[in-house]
Amino acid sequence: MHQALISLQLLLWVTSAHAFFPPLPRTQNLESHGSLEERGSTNEPIPSSPTQNLGFVTFKLVQKTSRSQESLTDKVSRAIHGLSSKYQSRVPTRSLHRDCALRNRDNDYNVDNANKPTASNAVGIDQDGTDYSYFLQASFGSEGKALYMLVDTGASTTWVMGSGCKSTACEKHNTFGPNDSKSYNDTGKDYSVEYGSGEVSGHVVSDTISIGGLEVTMPFGVANVTSDQFAQFPFEGILGLSMVPGTWLTYVKDAKLIDANVFGVALARNADGTNDGEISFGAPNTAKFKDDISYTSIQSGNSWAIPMDDVLYDGNSAGVKGRLAYIDTGTTFVFGPPDDVKALYSLVPGSKTTDNGQTWTVPCDGNASVAFAFAGKTWAASSKDFTTPPNGDGVCFGNVYGMEFVPGAWLLGDMFLKNVYSVFDVDQKRIGFAARAVSSSTNTASSTGTSTTSSGASSTAFPTTTSTATPTDSGVGLVPNPTPSTNNPGTPAADTASASTPTTQSSGEILQGRSTYVYLFCVLAIIGIFV
Repeated sequence: MHQALISLQLLLWVTSAHAFFPPLPRTQNLESHGSLEERGSTNEPIPSSPTQNLGFVTFKLVQKTSRSQESLTDKVSRAIHGLSSKYQSRVPTRSLHRDCALRNRDNDYNVDNANKPTASNAVGIDQDGTDYSYFLQASFGSEGKALYMLVDTGASTTWVMGSGCKSTACEKHNTFGPNDSKSYNDTGKDYSVEYGSGEVSGHVVSDTISIGGLEVTMPFGVANVTSDQFAQFPFEGILGLSMVPGTWLTYVKDAKLIDANVFGVALARNADGTNDGEISFGAPNTAKFKDDISYTSIQSGNSWAIPMDDVLYDGNSAGVKGRLAYIDTGTTFVFGPPDDVKALYSLVPGSKTTDNGQTWTVPCDGNASVAFAFAGKTWAASSKDFTTPPNGDGVCFGNVYGMEFVPGAWLLGDMFLKNVYSVFDVDQKRIGFAARAVSSSTNTASSTGTSTTSSGASSTAFPTTTSTATPTDSGVGLVPNPTPSTNNPGTPAADTASASTPTTQSSGEILQGRSTYVYLFCVLAIIGIFV
């Protein structure tokens, strides 16, 4: 009897303690980890919403020192798996179970915020502070809910994490749902993208998306289930900017908000200092580049792929001829056919491979650049982008990898794009490059892309019988399933449909429920001591 009275007293004490410390309202900011809800939107509930969104635990996106560092192997492994599906290929890849970053990544994000653009119809491109992923801030719905979106020229659709999502990644990010917008319209159609370690699935909704002052109403995916891989990245969805109809840019052009279906991209290198990254819509931003833009016509249906004249190292040709190059802002590194990459590294003194030409070590003190030639112009990428920092053993690697995702084609990602100003012209079906203009706030010791006249054959002589790829909705570091496409060449694969039941329960409700279980667990544990 005495033990029962003690147990009852403990239970009452815990219950009263809970009453003195109620859950914080959405409008209160926690200084310990901040709140993503404050990012560019109001925290007030929408009166017309059928249910009250109680909010959720989030982590403030500020630049801070990361408590865990990913190895080069981790980053490349994840990128390879994503690209295998993105370009419908099967290549030897490392096991996901060896990627320690999937298990040990801290639950906070580094965000290097971009300067506010001065040009119209433009928005800054933020990044994660490691040059690994580049994303912009978009506003969703009638209340302008701010979400980070990966800028991906290889993705055909757009999707965001939904408020009904219970996945681990969603609990660490901002989400979007019916309580965030009066104009939210769930079409009832399923949305699904398959990944090797899970899927992104939910419903297709229709609502407004505003980027750089350009607002349109369009359908996009809202995920109720999200692969845990997204917990590793700051962005909360993917903005598809491929050449297919139905992208956000298509809706902007159809609404006559811009004169031309074109956008210009400038990606910043974190080591250079201030982030001057930007994407402008409707026309290139002349303040971001110098000299003329050199254009090359698209040669592969609806993919951002252009003929490449050659690859060079320290001004010496590797003899790479008759190749397509896919220009992909959603990819971190550069990949090419193994024989081509071997020819490139044969020009790098002291380089060697231990895995049949997939990865190559290079001298850490090398300061020569790798370059890529298009339409008679050669564009150099800085040695600081080509050569990795030394690992724990003092070994450096080259950021060009011998892996073929599209037969006979190269894949040029951010390692190259950081060095040039890129123009993607949907109307004229062409891609242009220009030398980056040096920002006055950028570290003057940094390198910017430079061009020279190439002695190689002009891209106009490129044969039209080339291999094509089918880009799907996979972003940098994601792990989609490599499912062969049955579509026509150059046509994006349709998204895989999967039934999913939406829910209006927020992760805040889930966490509140968990806190109740924690209190009960503490009570039972204390009772067990006295019994």
